[in-house]
Amino acid sequence: MRWQGQTIDGADADALPGLERRSGLVQSVTTPEFAGMTFHEVLAKSALNAVPAASRMPFRWTINPYRGCSHACVYCLDPSTLVLCADGRQRAINELRVGDEIIGTERQGHYRRYVRTRVEAKWSTRKRAYRVTLADGTELIASGDHRFLTDRGWKHVADAETGQRPHLTLNNRLLGFGVGRFAPPADIQDHDFRRGYLTGMIRGDGMIFHGAYASAQRTRHIHRFRLALKDREALERSRRYLAAEGISTITRPFSAETETRAPMFALPTAKRAEVERIENDLTAVPLEQPSAWRAGFLSGIFDAEGSCSRGVLRVANSDEALLSTTVAALKALGIPCILEPARTNGVRNVRVTGGLPARMRFFALTQPAITRKLGIAGTAVKSVADLRVVGIEELPGERSLIDITTGTGDFIANGVISHNCFARGTHQYLDLDAGHDFDSQIVVKTNLVEVLQRELRRGSWQHETVALGTNTDPYQRAEGRYRLMPGIIRALAESGTPMSILTKGTLIRRDIPLLVEAAKHVPVDIQMSIAMYDDALQHSIEPGTPTTQARLDTVRALADAGFRVGVFLMPILPRITDSVTAIDEVLTRIAEAGADHAVYGALHLRPGVKPWFFEWLQRERPDLVYSYRGLYPGSASEAPKGYRQWLSKRMRPLIRAHGLHTQSEEDHDRMRGILRERMRPTPASAPPAAPAMLF
Repeated sequence: MRWQGQTIDGADADALPGLERRSGLVQSVTTPEFAGMTFHEVLAKSALNAVPAASRMPFRWTINPYRGCSHACVYCLDPSTLVLCADGRQRAINELRVGDEIIGTERQGHYRRYVRTRVEAKWSTRKRAYRVTLADGTELIASGDHRFLTDRGWKHVADAETGQRPHLTLNNRLLGFGVGRFAPPADIQDHDFRRGYLTGMIRGDGMIFHGAYASAQRTRHIHRFRLALKDREALERSRRYLAAEGISTITRPFSAETETRAPMFALPTAKRAEVERIENDLTAVPLEQPSAWRAGFLSGIFDAEGSCSRGVLRVANSDEALLSTTVAALKALGIPCILEPARTNGVRNVRVTGGLPARMRFFALTQPAITRKLGIAGTAVKSVADLRVVGIEELPGERSLIDITTGTGDFIANGVISHNCFARGTHQYLDLDAGHDFDSQIVVKTNLVEVLQRELRRGSWQHETVALGTNTDPYQRAEGRYRLMPGIIRALAESGTPMSILTKGTLIRRDIPLLVEAAKHVPVDIQMSIAMYDDALQHSIEPGTPTTQARLDTVRALADAGFRVGVFLMPILPRITDSVTAIDEVLTRIAEAGADHAVYGALHLRPGVKPWFFEWLQRERPDLVYSYRGLYPGSASEAPKGYRQWLSKRMRPLIRAHGLHTQSEEDHDRMRGILRERMRPTPASAPPAAPAMLF
């Protein structure tokens, strides 16, 4: 697996996870002594992150001085790739920002469904790419490592350079709705689009009145135009378009909100010249209708008279000329439709056929203003589009590509379901925060100590235990440069706040004197994470992290200083590190290092890590692939209950035999929750990375 060529979008701080503009990016720094690393120094607004009450965590507060993420991503797409957003619109991936709401998918019951999610990170790279062409005309430009969802599961664009992996071949069928061969959406500022929109909107929902009122003195001629809607988006677009045509209107209340109806607003004018221009010019159907006019007309008539519910897109009206214009415009743009028979009140429906692909084509080409009509969240992933792969072409040279990370682990790219970068998930779960693979891009909260001191002085602070190391390691290599932990430890101790530290970094030895002093005033709990005890295995699965012996030496130093150090034996790999001999050797080394207790857990394969682990297994231990597929079938992430019980019966007696303490089952499960659950901070804090462990 190649992780290379990654660059941060230096012109846009939003391209970094958690670096919205409001986070106060001060500068980005590279130094010779930390070759290959870039430090992004920010000013934090808060230091204490609250853990949700529903969480299984045995603590309520965390501190994260660093946001470490080398993000050596392998999943990348062309910058022009369209991503489906939660408002139903499709935007180029290079236009997305961290925090934007988009559409992903989740399996719910028997079906995979479209759901709302958010962009959690955005990255750029340069690498070789492939063009994948589908039978409906959809084209995708992606790296060879990128994966798309097919009717036979997730597949990479190309095979691995060494070994084998599931990859696309001709006639594989992708899932989604595609974007086909249609031209890009019309420019909504285009003159023809604007005229078409006003025609559809006003003829569909506008009111024009001419009247004369006679009195004894004179006859008054009244001219009125009014467009009344409940959706402000369409009303605002109409106001702008009228203003561009020289007709100035002001949005006014039209009807008040009731228990059953939303409030309505209107654009009125009573100027005769403007009313006549609207009637005779702006709403006239031209004999020659450019594509932009047709797209604008359909956009306007849909905003005025259209609906999309239960997967059916309709435009309802009783004006036969208007219906005929609608049908003609749809057919001209390649959108299939039928004109349904009239109801008893004379209203007929123009119904778009062809399922979700046709509806998404309509939305993309016409760009309606009312977003509530465009959403597809909750819709099952089914498609009548022909999304067979008909071509896979390697493109010459390297090119700029974009990757995003989402809450669901996927997103909709050019109308097909695309996996986001599992390399990010792999690095976070493995906590590769030393070496180039994890900490080449580090966000540093340089003012964290000052902010923390201020927060700890608040009268509302209850002096509850604060955990460090639940998201990113506080003693990663960056700490060697910025030295934030001494100030954090002092601030917590001086305020009377207990602390808990989880690390696999040996740099904690620097602060042992400070921790000893802090422990005189508040409880200090220290845990060392040591997953692998075979040097070759550790190098293969956890490249770049401190060696096992270095971490054991750190346990000894902490124990000698008087701390009851716990060791996290996670993950235990079935049929690799779970033999009595392997466990006995591990516990012997832990006990000799002076550890007080041990916490263990079987391998846990979340969706983002599972593909990576099976690729590693296929490469390093192909003899175990069949066994692991039995232990972790399909979407299963945990080892079977029977295996976990078996492991517990094996581990507990051995732990006791080595004189180590073990916690109750309840406490044990809660401690394992520290590394299993994803932390969700309060809205005031930046979203942290996923827990740093593979299990």
